[in-house]
Amino acid sequence: MKLTLMIILFSVVFQATAQEKFALYNDKIPNSINTDTARYNRNIPEIFVYKPNAALDKSMGVLIIPGGGYAHIAMDHEGHDVAKELNKAGFTAFVLKYRLPSPNIMVDKSIGPIQDAQRAMQFIRSGFPLLHKVGVIGFSAGGHLASTLLVSSKRGFISNPSQLSLAPDFAGLIYPVISMTDAITHNGSRINLLGENPSPEQIAKFSSEQHVTSDLCPVFFVHAKDDKAVPIENSYVMIKALDKAHVKNKLLTYEEGGHGFGLINKTSSVAWLDSFVDWVNHL
Repeated sequence: MKLTLMIILFSVVFQATAQEKFALYNDKIPNSINTDTARYNRNIPEIFVYKPNAALDKSMGVLIIPGGGYAHIAMDHEGHDVAKELNKAGFTAFVLKYRLPSPNIMVDKSIGPIQDAQRAMQFIRSGFPLLHKVGVIGFSAGGHLASTLLVSSKRGFISNPSQLSLAPDFAGLIYPVISMTDAITHNGSRINLLGENPSPEQIAKFSSEQHVTSDLCPVFFVHAKDDKAVPIENSYVMIKALDKAHVKNKLLTYEEGGHGFGLINKTSSVAWLDSFVDWVNHL
């Protein structure tokens, strides 16, 4: 009896944490040049799939986009760890390893990450048709990429012959970079994505608050008021634009916590992911 119980428990745990890894593209990676093989190989985009236990499965998916200032990707505490927790809540989770913008491997480095985010949505929509909703969670620069995904679903950066929807059904932007404008942007993210001296047109193109429309999905924000790396004004300007467009949104703030705390803000007992899941369940 004890052995049977142990086997059942092991099966449940395994199902809740098992993952599969897939190459994001089956053919040539778009917008790519191969002049530096080692660097190119390190930047091959991938997607990790975490499926919940069947008894918990609510047939909803979440694309997770970790941050890292477009210089690296925080795959663990803003990626895999989040996926495992979402599994416990019944979501199928997808962790995106996107290409870091680089002129050494891309024709146009500014669009490489959004190409991968749109391709990830395409991968999920085509490969997991039983998911009746697919959302996105993005952290920091990954929040910028997630917000770009929200506002660019009608601007296709990849081939989409089946006309699958590239727009998320709900979104969580966690201490996100939103704007590329001088006053509030995260300079490291902007430089890595757009270069040292981006044009006004580039700045406008990648400032998500300037492209909000009334058909965007509901958005949940998390930000600490003392965030010095990515000021909370990034969330505020996006919320202002969403309110003006009558798009549903919610903001969870922490008085302290700084930047990059991932799942757990050690200064507070409030678990933002629990609030996010409850919010999604009531949409």
